[in-house]
Amino acid sequence: MENDTFMSHFDLTLYVNIGYYRYPAFVLCFLLFAFIVTANLVIILIISRESTLHEPMYIFIACLSFNSLYGSTGFFPRFLMDLLSDSHLISRPACFTQIYVIYTYASNEMTILGIMAYDRYVAVCHPLHYHNKVTPRAAYVLAALAWICPAFTVGTCLYLAIRLPLCGNEILKVYCAIWNIAKLSCVTTSINNITGLFVATITVFLPLTYVLYTYFRILLVCRKSSSECKSKVLQTCLPHTISFVSYSVTAFCDIALSRINVEKLNPFFAAILSLEFVMIPPVLNPLVYGLKLPEIRRHIFRMLSWLKTTS
Repeated sequence: MENDTFMSHFDLTLYVNIGYYRYPAFVLCFLLFAFIVTANLVIILIISRESTLHEPMYIFIACLSFNSLYGSTGFFPRFLMDLLSDSHLISRPACFTQIYVIYTYASNEMTILGIMAYDRYVAVCHPLHYHNKVTPRAAYVLAALAWICPAFTVGTCLYLAIRLPLCGNEILKVYCAIWNIAKLSCVTTSINNITGLFVATITVFLPLTYVLYTYFRILLVCRKSSSECKSKVLQTCLPHTISFVSYSVTAFCDIALSRINVEKLNPFFAAILSLEFVMIPPVLNPLVYGLKLPEIRRHIFRMLSWLKTTS
């Protein structure tokens, strides 16, 4: 008989029985996944191939697109399988692997947006020192830190979650989450909660606070600038602002969903809220940066025209 404290499988119970509508839903989500992969690959390829784009701002944009690919490929294949399946059991190793990928994706997104805010802050508030402070070498170091810190902090939280003895296997979500697994614990989770709060402070609240601070300073500079300067600042900062706001709102929805009684909500509505932060930013980011930044947009149109002439 299986030990109740060691679950070999978890049951994802938030999936709604939509009958034959599962097939259109599968096609729609598959097309969404295909668009995310294609659009973000285009951004990465253009930035990596064009030497004129080997600048800190574009390096950070490439990091953002790579993170979108990382998070999406860690979520969508399993999600697409579950859409067509009547059973939503996931093995313990697969569950914890999914947790690591989704949580590092979420943390990476915020830390990358944080270093992008630093880049914009220096460019607007200290333009004469920009090329000295934000060199390509410094950009690569900051990008590496933006990935390394979440990798270790999320790994620590995951290690503590794996060790918990569990008294159930039902996860009220469409993917595995640390908080939902902690709620299944047979013992107190105070150490997990403290560690989780510390990790959230490092990877979420500190970058969030810093982004808000940098934009406050940028707004102060813009107040004293000419209309031409304001227009230029808006052009360079708007894509980052859109990415930051969209990610913050979608992440907040998922966090709030984990803290309320989901059983009282409409299951379909709850499922949509839990999917927003793994779907909307990976779709929105390449559109925002590909269409709003003229350097990237010009190379995209050049690539499309080349493909049209060769086909």
